[in-house]
Amino acid sequence: MTRVLIVDDDLQLLRALRIALSARGYDVATAHDGATGLAVASHMSPDLVIVDLGLPDMDGVTVVEGLRGWLAAPIIVLSARHNEHAKINALDAGADDYVTKPFGMGELLARVRAALRRGSRAEGQPVIATEAFTIDLAAKRVTTPGGEVRLTPTEWHLLEVLVRNAGRLVTHKQLLYEVWGPRYETEVNYLRVHMANLRRKLEPDPSRPRHLITDPGLGYRFTGDQV
Repeated sequence: MTRVLIVDDDLQLLRALRIALSARGYDVATAHDGATGLAVASHMSPDLVIVDLGLPDMDGVTVVEGLRGWLAAPIIVLSARHNEHAKINALDAGADDYVTKPFGMGELLARVRAALRRGSRAEGQPVIATEAFTIDLAAKRVTTPGGEVRLTPTEWHLLEVLVRNAGRLVTHKQLLYEVWGPRYETEVNYLRVHMANLRRKLEPDPSRPRHLITDPGLGYRFTGDQV
């Protein structure tokens, strides 16, 4: 069965969506706030997520960003915000579609079907564990046996790109483009500095890294050696 997660604090709407989707053969899970939604998603690995922007504990855009750290499944945003800026923020964060309230159930169901046709199941996992450290992509958190590791936003973004491409070479140009933008595609020194900092924080022996590997002259790769 296709698994759908709905994250919305409007309990009446939540119930209506659950009934409508369940009646059409979907396996539906619900959450009434962002933190619960992220936790449920990490356990069920949904095929599609519907997220309201106006959640009680965090903005729905934050939920979208947390999911996009590891989940490739389509995300449909629901919102009473009709302004263009809100739509751009949601789509830039990784949402696949934006539905404004109020909406017809028929329209939403059609958008669900369309999103599922376009989408694909995520192959990644929200938590990657090695013998040296654990990365929680949904929570954007890295821990070692000694406790949580504080990464800068740039260090986190760099690590996230590598982990999402685990086992594959990520070129200097691709990393610079994704982390810093198109104007920095030749600034390889940026990578060297931040990779050295990541290794110092995560690798037991930074001079002989096991997980953050250099391909000389080409780029870097993340080797999980998951436990």
